[in-house]
Amino acid sequence: MELHHEFTVPVPVDDAWRALLDVERIAPCMPGATVDDYDGKTVTGSVKVKVGPITVTYRGTAVFEEQDESAHRMVLIANGKETRGQGTARATVTGTLAERDDGTAVSVRTDLTVTGRPAQFGRGVMAEVGDKLVGQFAECLARRLEEPTERTEPPEAVEPFRSAQPVQPVQSVQPVEPIDLLRTAGPPVAKRVAVAVATAVLALVFVRIRRHRHA
Repeated sequence: MELHHEFTVPVPVDDAWRALLDVERIAPCMPGATVDDYDGKTVTGSVKVKVGPITVTYRGTAVFEEQDESAHRMVLIANGKETRGQGTARATVTGTLAERDDGTAVSVRTDLTVTGRPAQFGRGVMAEVGDKLVGQFAECLARRLEEPTERTEPPEAVEPFRSAQPVQPVQSVQPVEPIDLLRTAGPPVAKRVAVAVATAVLALVFVRIRRHRHA
């Protein structure tokens, strides 16, 4: 499925570009996500998604295939797999930035493929949830960009750091809350999702009853 989102941040385009590539800085703004490692091109981490009583964790990588600073265009390819299941998620995300009088307009196009339990809710639900998650991300990013940075002098150019020791998560040690699809979607969509979940649970119960009778 293809999704398209746009939002504006209150900083010049060059500042917005650097911020969006600063994964450690914006990681806390990514709902349900934990970043374990970032070497300047590849991000390793996980995303938790909750649907009613079901919590699904996808673990994988996201690679910056393109970073065109002059055009302010980036392409990110992400792949993930359920840690307890056969479901997968793959996304090609293309982001473009354009300067506006009041800041920077960010356009994000996502080609998303999901298999497994979350896939049953279809494009409509995924699009509405995506809209709200992007809105939350944009608000968080805007707040962070308005905060003064502690760095007073430009850093010296250095090679990306790669430790031989186990890499600690970029985010805080506090447990990351999963993306709650029912809460995020809102009442109208949540009702449809809840019906789908209830139907799946009833089907599972029915199958188990039949197996028990045959046994």
